[in-house]
Amino acid sequence: MKTLRDAKIGDRVRVVKLHGEGAVKRRIMDMGLTKGVEVHIRKVAPLGDPIEVTVRGYELSLRKADAEMIEVE
Repeated sequence: MKTLRDAKIGDRVRVVKLHGEGAVKRRIMDMGLTKGVEVHIRKVAPLGDPIEVTVRGYELSLRKADAEMIEVE
């Protein structure tokens, strides 16, 4: 299983599944990260946290813990 956290800078990946439950999963979905959406990895901070991605035409920063809940292909 490859997660968004495992993706490298410059990769374009597609969301396959969201793990997690309740409010955490809802918050990720509210940010536009839903099944089937394409995500472009733009930057990763020097220590790996946070990760900056482009999704649905806007830039979004995610913590490593949140990125690990997003399964991609």
